[in-house]
Amino acid sequence: MAILDDERWHGKLYINGWRDGSGDSISVQNPASEAVLGSVGSASPADVYDAARQASEAQVAWAALKPTERAAVLRKAGQLFEENTEEIIDWVVRETGAIQPKAGMEANVAAQECFEASALPTHARGEVLASDDPHWSFARRVPAGVVTVISPFNFPLILSIRSVAPALALGNAVLLKPDPRTPITGGVLIARIFEEAGLPSGVLQVLPGGGDVGAATVDAPEVRIVSFTGSTEAGRYVGGAGAKHLKRTHLELGGNNAMVVLPSADLDLAAGVGSMGSFFHQGQVCMTTGRHIVHEDVYESYVSKLAERADALVVGDPSEGQVHLGPIIDEKQLKAVDSKVQDSVIAGASIRAGATHDGLFYRPTVLADLTVDMPAWNEEIFGPVAPVIKVSSVEEAVNLANNSEYALSLSIIGDVGEALKVADRITAGKIHINEMTVMDETTAPMGGMKASGTGARFGGAAANIEAFTESQWVTISPDIPQYLF
Repeated sequence: MAILDDERWHGKLYINGWRDGSGDSISVQNPASEAVLGSVGSASPADVYDAARQASEAQVAWAALKPTERAAVLRKAGQLFEENTEEIIDWVVRETGAIQPKAGMEANVAAQECFEASALPTHARGEVLASDDPHWSFARRVPAGVVTVISPFNFPLILSIRSVAPALALGNAVLLKPDPRTPITGGVLIARIFEEAGLPSGVLQVLPGGGDVGAATVDAPEVRIVSFTGSTEAGRYVGGAGAKHLKRTHLELGGNNAMVVLPSADLDLAAGVGSMGSFFHQGQVCMTTGRHIVHEDVYESYVSKLAERADALVVGDPSEGQVHLGPIIDEKQLKAVDSKVQDSVIAGASIRAGATHDGLFYRPTVLADLTVDMPAWNEEIFGPVAPVIKVSSVEEAVNLANNSEYALSLSIIGDVGEALKVADRITAGKIHINEMTVMDETTAPMGGMKASGTGARFGGAAANIEAFTESQWVTISPDIPQYLF
């Protein structure tokens, strides 16, 4: 049976099962063709508060299940992602404008996240503490209760499931709020998978909608933890709202990630790393290479090779054939990308490739002759743009890499010994030597520093347990003590 063949979900919300929401329906479109793919129910704040209450009630029984029973649900979910890979890929391609390899990666990672999470229920989560008192003293990790997960449009399946799966595995209920542009692969699909996997009703609630819905998923009284992936601007709001309500917020935010090309680099290979890092999924990735910092000895050669690669890439509708880049997600995002490019050109940057578009299809763009005050250099573009700047020394490269409000991912290309010395001097949540900035693995902690977020808040057993459980102190005395009064 196809996971999304069931008509129950069309125009519906998933709150204790499929039902009508109190908001309007959300029409889901293919950004490449504008074809309507279906509709889902739009939640209202009232729906959120209702879902949070029901999730809180359902969580108690879910957390009380045997660890092996929760693990079995997660394993089954992973198997269902694998068994329905072709259908999932098709939906990711059509809903997000992704090329087939990117969509395949989302399907594969979703399965792996569930398999990794299935080990969490039986993972050791406590320690014996030293004490001067005549009792045993323990610290243990217990479920937080209800966790809100807010995910973006660019990798809707991965950026939802990487928090949903471990949060569920550790005994929590989840409110999942996907981006309204990608509510199917970011929400409905996950609900259907876990429904088929045997997750009890009410433990996972899916709440598509706008900013008012997102705000409600943060301030609902039952919610204890918020896991947010999105822009730095929105993250500051979510973090502030969470602090107001004394809730932990895990923020994985934007980036303007640097790739440092050392004089020792193989330029053909470096240009390939830079091209993939800047143009993969139309540059709509928080880890996209947004700044190419290149030593003057190899600058012109690198720019030429990068531009040659950009010109050779095919842009088009991924659902109609093999292409390298699909569409930008919507008109608003395209205008934001193009304005940064054109404003930088007016300020003196030179176009070495691209900088044109046909509808939502933006050509991969290479900009040279940049200065650090140009918007294409100092702002996150979130589009297929590779700004390249020249430096005269490694010291200057280090300073430029650090001179950003963001600190998510860094790539260094060249001699490993020299690259290690550079890496030790740059602030970033992730550092990749001789690989691109866009890197993610289910077993690795994920997060950024500075304006890129609040650190590694999920990924791998240790980070996931820290993220989605609470510490609890427990003592056991062999005898009841006598107190003074």
